[in-house]
Amino acid sequence: MIAFSLALMLLPLVLVFWLSVISNEILSLPVEGYSLHWFSEAFRQPQFLSGFLLSIAVASFAMLAGLLVSVPAAMVIVRRNFRGRSALIQLLMSPLTVPAIVIGAALYVTVVEIEIASGAPIVGSTGVFVAGHVLLTIPWCIRLLLASLEGVNMSVEEAAASLGARPPTVVWLVTLPLIKPGIFAAAVFSFVVSFGNLEVSIFLSSPGQVTLPVAMMQYLEWKIDPTIAAVSVLQVLFVALMLVISNRFVNISRMV
Repeated sequence: MIAFSLALMLLPLVLVFWLSVISNEILSLPVEGYSLHWFSEAFRQPQFLSGFLLSIAVASFAMLAGLLVSVPAAMVIVRRNFRGRSALIQLLMSPLTVPAIVIGAALYVTVVEIEIASGAPIVGSTGVFVAGHVLLTIPWCIRLLLASLEGVNMSVEEAAASLGARPPTVVWLVTLPLIKPGIFAAAVFSFVVSFGNLEVSIFLSSPGQVTLPVAMMQYLEWKIDPTIAAVSVLQVLFVALMLVISNRFVNISRMV
């Protein structure tokens, strides 16, 4: 049963890899042959390169902003007992329980209503676009940071405080180094989530803000060939390379 489930999950990935190396412009059997032509075609499309660079920039900013919000929030949740603690956790984790297309549509409607009420031209703005990606990263950061903080022995922090260290010093010199693996894992996963997001980007991006997933969708609107499969393979390899390199420094599998 496990083998069947694994095969079912890997089948689409294998199919995409296969499509990226066939010679046929339109899928038909038997296959005429195999080549790397579609990879060279992908590199000749400027919208893919510009989309890749924009995705890198947006994902990097969303990752940093998500960590700046999530690290203090996770510390408060773990180290303090207060009314509404469970509700706060559920609120921060709620984007994981809602389809991304619903989040994108809801954010778009909200932004439009704010623009109508205030008159400020915020629809399609870079700030709103990035804020939508930050919203997607926060649940992943919170989930991983809570697990990391709950594994930290509070007696270490108490010992530092008893020796005269002020609370900010304890956080900076004791707590943060102890949860560094969790922070690193949260950064990696939040980057990957933002980098590959399509649903929120469709609703919140302006005509000049074309991320790689959006560029791929727009390409499919006017042409269908294995170039998209080649771009998908390159995207998967980039994310896989990131995870492999990250795992050499931090055992991410233990954090998830």
